[in-house]
Amino acid sequence: MTSAPDPTADPAIEDQHAGRAPWLPLIVIVLAQLQMAINISALPVSLGPLSQDLGSPATAAATALLLYSMFVAAFVMLGAKIGKLAGERRVLQVSIVVHGAAMGLMATSTDASTMNAAQSIAGIAAAAAVPTLVVLIAANYHGRQQETALGVLAGIPAVASAVTFVIAGFLATSLSWRYSYWLIVSLAVLVLILSFRLAPIPRQPGTRIDIFGVVLSAAAVALILLGFNNLQAWGLLVAESAAPFSLLGLSPAPILILVGVMFGQAFFAWSNRRVAANRQPLLAMEVLDSREEKGAVIAFLAAGSLGLAVGFLIPLYVQIIQGRTPLFSAVAILPYTAAIAVAGVLSVRLYDRFAPRSLGIASFVLIAIGLVVVAFTVGNDWSTVTVILGLILVGIGEGTLLTLLFNVLVSASPKRLAGDVAALRGVANNVSNALGAAFASVVAVGLLGMFLTTAFSQSELPPELSNHVLFDDVDFVTNDELRSVFGATAATPDQVETAIAINETARLRALRGAFLIVAGISLLSIFPAARLPKYVPRELSAKDIVSE
Repeated sequence: MTSAPDPTADPAIEDQHAGRAPWLPLIVIVLAQLQMAINISALPVSLGPLSQDLGSPATAAATALLLYSMFVAAFVMLGAKIGKLAGERRVLQVSIVVHGAAMGLMATSTDASTMNAAQSIAGIAAAAAVPTLVVLIAANYHGRQQETALGVLAGIPAVASAVTFVIAGFLATSLSWRYSYWLIVSLAVLVLILSFRLAPIPRQPGTRIDIFGVVLSAAAVALILLGFNNLQAWGLLVAESAAPFSLLGLSPAPILILVGVMFGQAFFAWSNRRVAANRQPLLAMEVLDSREEKGAVIAFLAAGSLGLAVGFLIPLYVQIIQGRTPLFSAVAILPYTAAIAVAGVLSVRLYDRFAPRSLGIASFVLIAIGLVVVAFTVGNDWSTVTVILGLILVGIGEGTLLTLLFNVLVSASPKRLAGDVAALRGVANNVSNALGAAFASVVAVGLLGMFLTTAFSQSELPPELSNHVLFDDVDFVTNDELRSVFGATAATPDQVETAIAINETARLRALRGAFLIVAGISLLSIFPAARLPKYVPRELSAKDIVSE
């Protein structure tokens, strides 16, 4: 397979940006990434007000995150190809406009359907924008400046997440959750204006798009994520009443997952066939041809899923169980996000002392320990020192893993495949994001329903009172919402308070159980981590540590 020419080596481009301020292009690229990061972080931190304003359940934010991540994962490889065909700067500009328009739609949403549509559009735009960022840095910086710029871009996501949680939490508490999305619209306008200062990149007309490969990969991602996200509503095995259809009484959710896996296998078979015919596949198969690379991808999926699960469960606990504000939720999760940012940068210093296998296993064990500490100590007082310590341990393990695993993928592949590695990471990262949020939602709600059923069956409350909680849609609701529902029944004040006490206990037990299950998943992830390289890798340059 022949590689496309490197647009960053064009002398004309070097002349165009030689007189520009060295910091301006990087600011534009960082702001573009920040535009997408605010959207992802604002959803969970605004969970309470958003749910109340749109009249949707607390877990609706997980569905919106699923749709966004699903579209990014499904089309990020196609986005990389389109960038080469149309020119990365032009693709970035169009993507920024579309993403900004989607955020405007999000800010004016009146129901969950509109929110889901906005996140779907934003995911498509992000799929095209994400692959352009690294290429644009390469086009605007050379030598030591390029290495510095790539290093800055590598540390931005975790830092942006911590800052965004505070900003979005403040806006949702003091004004409205909608202001966070109007802020993104303003960012889009600013990025678009400044983007014209970026050096244009010539198109690469020799690039070919594997349309059939795009269809296969997109179908695989969509079916797997849709099936997984609806396991709770549609049924784990037997079809529930909410299922859109059933096959001989079976739930469509596991069927979609199995069909998605089949499409994934078909994608790899088709890609290998194209390689054998000396044609360009959608993804270079060399990035997955070793045991270490496959182990790194699986471990990356697990690490990303764990992070999003924790990032979803904490705001759910703080805002629904404790009834705190989104700002308090942002402060509560700050030790976790800050630990990820710090560990992601400082853990690089461990690479010349410990093998990737040792670091990967130790990180998953550290995450499990931190989650167990949180599960057994979390209560009605979030300021408990042990809870904060547990979150810090989880963040250290998470930050170390996300940097380590991508570095393993980069080191294991030739430099000419850096673009394919970045696309693979984009798919793995967004699939894991969607799986993590969906898994946390399914597990937490499933445990809640089980604990509520058991508690109400052992109580002396009238059946019609428990029906309001157990039947229809079991979900996490605040005490005030429960009192409003029970106020329309014939229940006495004592019965209402008893039912609320049962729900309070069930909610807390469900969240604790969810944290423990996620800790178990982290321990199981030791197995793919054990397939990472045993050698002590060379010191990686900034070129090797490239973020989305």
